[in-house]
Amino acid sequence: MRIINPDARTKNAAEVRRPAQRVRRKLKVYTKYLITALMVILVSEAAKYSDRIGGLIAALPMVTVLTLIWLHVEQQPDQKIANHAWYTFWYVIPTLPAMLVFPALMSRFGFWLALMGYVLATCVCFIVFTFVARRFGLELL
Repeated sequence: MRIINPDARTKNAAEVRRPAQRVRRKLKVYTKYLITALMVILVSEAAKYSDRIGGLIAALPMVTVLTLIWLHVEQQPDQKIANHAWYTFWYVIPTLPAMLVFPALMSRFGFWLALMGYVLATCVCFIVFTFVARRFGLELL
């Protein structure tokens, strides 16, 4: 009669499970990439069809909703998920005025300079908003 070492059997089973776990983890990440990319494609295709519909879909907080879903699926603590939503709200506010800069600059300077101006205006608005928020006890950075 052959005696099998229980530790050896456990080790072999763990080694067999590790590659399967890695494959599942990679599959989850690739699924996240695919769904997120499909959302961006949806917005760009809708914008080709209609400026208004594309803008409406883009204005929806899809990235935030997807992020909240991914955090929940990955079993992050509820407080972490709630904090993400809280800070997202406050970070959206300073980006809104910069959105008005882009169309004004594009008609004068073209797409790339307007995009650079938009990014710069967003940074300036965010910095100013951060200092104003700090005076009211809201620490964003």
